[in-house]
Amino acid sequence: MSVELVFQAQAAFQEQLLAKPNVVGVAVGRKNLVGELSVVTLVQQKKPIAALSAEEMVPKQLDGVRTDVVEVGYLRAYATPRDRYRPTIPCGVSIGHYKITAGTLGAIVTDRNTGEKLILSNNHVLANSNDALVGDPILQPGPTDGGQNPGDIVARLERFVRLRYEGDPPSPEPPAPPPPSPPPGGGCDVVSVVVGLTNGLATLLGSSQRVTTAAPSTTVAPQAQPTDNDVDAALAKPVDPNMFTGEILAIGAVSGTKPPQLGAEVRKSGRTTGYTEGVITLINATVSVAYGNRTARFVGQIISSPMSQGGDSGSLIVDKAENRAVGLLFAGSNLATIFTPMDKVLEALQVNI
Repeated sequence: MSVELVFQAQAAFQEQLLAKPNVVGVAVGRKNLVGELSVVTLVQQKKPIAALSAEEMVPKQLDGVRTDVVEVGYLRAYATPRDRYRPTIPCGVSIGHYKITAGTLGAIVTDRNTGEKLILSNNHVLANSNDALVGDPILQPGPTDGGQNPGDIVARLERFVRLRYEGDPPSPEPPAPPPPSPPPGGGCDVVSVVVGLTNGLATLLGSSQRVTTAAPSTTVAPQAQPTDNDVDAALAKPVDPNMFTGEILAIGAVSGTKPPQLGAEVRKSGRTTGYTEGVITLINATVSVAYGNRTARFVGQIISSPMSQGGDSGSLIVDKAENRAVGLLFAGSNLATIFTPMDKVLEALQVNI
């Protein structure tokens, strides 16, 4: 069976599956990891059939496509409370916004417009889960690992993709068209997200922090506020770019990107668990991730075997065979690691690696 047909079945039944209790996500994978392609329902805890009601049961097939159920545990964004690196700082080490605990410095990337070197990690690592201002201090190591403000400031927040949480109030009504002589000042902070639920190639358009929109037509109804997320990602501008080597601890230099593929062997180096390896088990996943007492739903994500713990957020996921960047780790549990395809992250932030 083609992967396109499986994606179609996923899109058709995803909301129905996500509405079931205990379900935290839906993805595409191979049944029992090695069988035929299936629509996979992700649950916090797998229960015996006898303990499930009819409403809780996952059908054995969806439009002729086989299904599977995989236990992934309680998915949460990784940010927990190691060494202070000077005079040079590699990737894969502790870093964080001055008001968080600690996460991981993922990579050094290059701005597509200015050519500047920037630090890549997660929104919840560098931008305090939206609760930060551009220019805020970024510490190495992160605060929980002993980083001090201002003594350990190595960068300042440059921009980030805003996280959208379930239950957030709707966006305010758009302003009326401007008068002939526009007032001084300008712009409004917005993030535009376009999500394709039927495949794993959804693309985030526009600037990750500030984009410009035309005044709405008086004859067109305003669009509803999207609630799904494509990425948990942010950038920081180094105080001194020469302090950062760009190489990842225990992995070395990364060259280019590679699309994630089922069964591919990957590796990472992170602040908490150091160097670990895993295997991609699921693609095109829609998952609900806890951010403290809030929840954010992500689409088009990749799931691997467990290879991370809290504090590894922001780690670069690297293909084991070719040392190419596959994705950006941002969440997981003791049963699974969640990351975003690398090309999606780079497009969202308008940077290259």
